[in-house]
Amino acid sequence: MKRGLWTVLVLLLAGCSGRGPETGPIPPASEGPEAQTAPSAAEVVHVDPAEAAKLIAGGDVLVLDVRTSREFARGHIEGATNVDFLAGDFRERLKGVPTNRPVLVHCAVGGRSTEALPALKEAGFAKIYHLDGGFKAWEAAGQPVSR
Repeated sequence: MKRGLWTVLVLLLAGCSGRGPETGPIPPASEGPEAQTAPSAAEVVHVDPAEAAKLIAGGDVLVLDVRTSREFARGHIEGATNVDFLAGDFRERLKGVPTNRPVLVHCAVGGRSTEALPALKEAGFAKIYHLDGGFKAWEAAGQPVSR
């Protein structure tokens, strides 16, 4: 019984680590132009890499990468702030991130960033965009990567 639980736990963590197989993007909350509209308080708007690139080009969004520092060092979206979701002090470290700008959050494939959404809402981010498919989708779409 315990072995089975450990196996499930390891598989779940591996799916979010960026080292496991791609599970595919989280289905968008909406399709079309509505996906680009600014969210209301504590609402999350799911965006694909092209929509995320437009938000970043607009200059007002803060890119929050919740992968590990090791993953971040291998490649990241230019200008991104790295706050490791798996670190024990994630919520405490979020306090150092300005909440007065819209935030675009992502991880490797979408699992950790989805789990981080409640913490972002609690931290006071009112405009939250989630990059569906995470950094892997960003790279696969040919978007620029900083190393």
